[in-house]
Amino acid sequence: MRTFRYHRATDPAEAVRMVAGESEAAYLGGGTNLVDLMKLSVQRPRLLVDVTRLPLGSVEPLSDGGLRIGATVRNSDLAAHPVVRRDFPVLTRALLAAASGQLRNMATVGGNLLQRTRCVYFQDVGKPCNKREPGTGCSALEGQNRDLAILGWSTSCVATHPSDMAVALAALDARVEVLEPDGAREIPLTEFHRLPGDRPDLETTMAPGGLITGVRIPALPYARHSTYRKARDRASFAFAAGSVAAVLDLDGGLVREVRIAYGAVAHRPWRARLAEEALRGQPATMENFGLAADEELAAARPLPNNGFKVSLIHNLTVRTLADLAEAATR
Repeated sequence: MRTFRYHRATDPAEAVRMVAGESEAAYLGGGTNLVDLMKLSVQRPRLLVDVTRLPLGSVEPLSDGGLRIGATVRNSDLAAHPVVRRDFPVLTRALLAAASGQLRNMATVGGNLLQRTRCVYFQDVGKPCNKREPGTGCSALEGQNRDLAILGWSTSCVATHPSDMAVALAALDARVEVLEPDGAREIPLTEFHRLPGDRPDLETTMAPGGLITGVRIPALPYARHSTYRKARDRASFAFAAGSVAAVLDLDGGLVREVRIAYGAVAHRPWRARLAEEALRGQPATMENFGLAADEELAAARPLPNNGFKVSLIHNLTVRTLADLAEAATR
């Protein structure tokens, strides 16, 4: 057993100072992913800084209609929050589609955003993996890649980000509040996670030692017309084979505004901006929904075992937007 030190931080600045000051340190939130990776020897921190007692555990509706969510808010509490359920149902549905009730009771918002890929080669220290050990290669390129990326991947890494919550937040234009050694800043969620390029071990644009302190969702009145749809191999407690988060605003039968994000297709939640652009001002029909999905998926590069994801995401997009359009006319 590898020993490690444990420290319970009392304020965010202290936590950042401790993690930034030691090369093999990690933050401990709910621990639902980190502890598993420590058991597998994928992550071997020498110092764990517990951030669960920091004053970051509240959900605060903002005067302009937006929402600020503290980083240590538990996933189950966020899913059940009345403002989230009323104004941002896509977020509630994404949270409830993830993991099990027990895990949602432990998992935090910050930890959810920072969870690691479930690529089997990343979790197996006996196999080459550029994300876990840069320069060793990507076993998934010619191996088990059914669940991995079809968009934005590189020859260094084809892993996907596993979060459901992050996909909903990407569709809502959320911003991530971080505290770094040089100070605080906000990062658009769609720019928080990196594409792999030649450094898949670098997963976010946050500075080393940075701590997520919260997430801010801007006011978006039509987000009440939003939803999340997830396809997976079993009915519960499974990661997505593909997912779609969507927000739809209609003017009569025309699309006035739309937000679409895909999950389980790339190294980060994939905002489908080409599809959105193709739909604005167009009649809200299934044909147009499908054409828009095709526009976005034209850049897809399926791996040998996951070509099904292209049609899966196409169909999920059409069905999700059609359901929202139908609901808007009731």
